[in-house]
Amino acid sequence: MTRILSIAAAGAALLAGGCTTTRMAPVDVTRYHLGQPMERTTVAVEPMTGANQISPEYQLYADAVAAELERLAYVQARSDMASGYIAAVSFTRSSRGAFREQPPVSIGLGGGSVSGGRRGGGVGLGGGLSFGIGGKTREVIGSELWVQLRRRSDNTTVWEGRAITESISGKPGSDPREAAARLARALFKDFPGESGVTTTVK
Repeated sequence: MTRILSIAAAGAALLAGGCTTTRMAPVDVTRYHLGQPMERTTVAVEPMTGANQISPEYQLYADAVAAELERLAYVQARSDMASGYIAAVSFTRSSRGAFREQPPVSIGLGGGSVSGGRRGGGVGLGGGLSFGIGGKTREVIGSELWVQLRRRSDNTTVWEGRAITESISGKPGSDPREAAARLARALFKDFPGESGVTTTVK
């Protein structure tokens, strides 16, 4: 039995090292705006009032938003100048529960029979056993990015958007840097987008 289990473990390792494809969850995006042209001018990315304090993780989201705004021809304001707009950024990233991943390998051990003995008698061994090898506890992570684009002169919010998605720990899309970039890309796709409508970006 020890030899059988050793072979099974080796098979599990081979399967785990094989090529697998895992699709990332889509991003749900909702945006609101005034429906008016927005000047492509200077912008400063700042934490939203009441948002998480500036931290390495916040900086990932701020940098992702800044990259998308730059792609849209907004110019990052220097620290010594007042920008035309403020891009207020907030994010949340939290656990939404956990589940046990299905074991990748299932082993079945069946009984057999042995014949022999001094009088030709036999001994029968019946029954069987099936169990899984592998499988992990995975955490479901919810990530949300919220951005308000405000006109600095009167603090009016001219555009606002939220992007939400989920990922599974240890799977594609679960890395914070990757999640921040995906949310920002989805949020600013086809900017400014249709106001008041939730769209799904894959």
